[in-house]
Amino acid sequence: MAALSKDDGSSVDQSLNPRVAALQPSKTMALTDLARALKEQGVPVIGLAAGEPDFDTPAAIVEAGVAALREGYTRYTPNAGTSQLQAAICHKLQEENGLQYEPKHIVVSNGAKQSIAQAILATCGPGDEVVIPAPYWVSYPEMVRLSGAEGVVVPTFQEEGFLLSPDSLSAALTDRSRVLILCSPSNPTGAVYPRERLQEIAQIVSRHPRLLVISDEIYEHIIYPPAEHVSFASLPGMWDRTLTVNGFSKCFAMTGWRLGYLAAPAAFASACARVQSQQTSGASSVAQHAALAALGLGRAGGQPVQEMKEAFHARRDYVVGRLQSMEGIQLSSPDGAFYVMPDVSSFLGPSVEALSWGPVPDVDSLCRYLVEEAQVALVPGDAFGIDTCLRISYAASMEVLTEALDRIENALKPDRFSGR
Repeated sequence: MAALSKDDGSSVDQSLNPRVAALQPSKTMALTDLARALKEQGVPVIGLAAGEPDFDTPAAIVEAGVAALREGYTRYTPNAGTSQLQAAICHKLQEENGLQYEPKHIVVSNGAKQSIAQAILATCGPGDEVVIPAPYWVSYPEMVRLSGAEGVVVPTFQEEGFLLSPDSLSAALTDRSRVLILCSPSNPTGAVYPRERLQEIAQIVSRHPRLLVISDEIYEHIIYPPAEHVSFASLPGMWDRTLTVNGFSKCFAMTGWRLGYLAAPAAFASACARVQSQQTSGASSVAQHAALAALGLGRAGGQPVQEMKEAFHARRDYVVGRLQSMEGIQLSSPDGAFYVMPDVSSFLGPSVEALSWGPVPDVDSLCRYLVEEAQVALVPGDAFGIDTCLRISYAASMEVLTEALDRIENALKPDRFSGR
């Protein structure tokens, strides 16, 4: 039955497409917005929810964007990206990832999120299954839901490095399996898949003729030795099956420029481009000129990206050390990205209570407690498919991280809880 609502004296049918009505809002965006709103109200909240580098975009990239504006590069671009940027992306993938592509295989989009959404929409539909290792990025299941396909969530575990096991993957696959989504380095865990594990996964994938892989590699340069990044499409027999997604937001601190790309076999790239042509058309002309400068900084982003990575590395070590010293928290050190995902299950339960606040039955409640009592905004793990953890972004200065961890440590002191 149509839903009618009275608004300004008129009756309007507010019913929605059932797939849209079923979509869940992003908790990361909601908590980031909450932290901003509280700050605007004068509340000194520290937001560690957003997946956004705190660095400025490197100067050479900014100058290229400014030059593009001044030189009149402000018109529509070709739908799948300028030929110059497509060629530069092909060069990057060849030199850094060992992947051979031509411009026809590249689709430049308004962020890697759009690239992933289009890849799912182009390859999946009703009756298909998409295998999603958990913890997962919050948007994967919702993108799958919007396509009409069914998400099959496969748990991974902290004691195993939050890596998908070959046995778990094999058990999850059926004749309906269409796509496996891999994210390495991982948002939200920071896990990095070693070559040996990817080779085991590739062997399983090769036994399923319909199975494709969407390889989300947006954090590829934010990785800490001795871990190394391996592109899934570079493994034997996987080029034809893999849709690789990358972009400029994380590694080049270009989140607001909104630019990502997909590299895939021509049939899939063409399908994604058709979707894009009917939704947004080409990405920003100015951002594409800036991206050329980003790729011109040198291998893996050159010195500017190396300096950011070194800062993230130091922050990771500090945050991990502080959290591991806190009673009741379990955490192993991640190898990439700028997140940690500590297990906080000892602070949760039907009988657990924060004495100054109230019951803490689940991780959502714990995060509400921390934002209200400690004034630190974090993301509950159930947003990522794991209800015993929370995600902390360490994309903040050491000064901010020190203050945030002092507040968290104080709020989680054993004498502030009962029933644990």
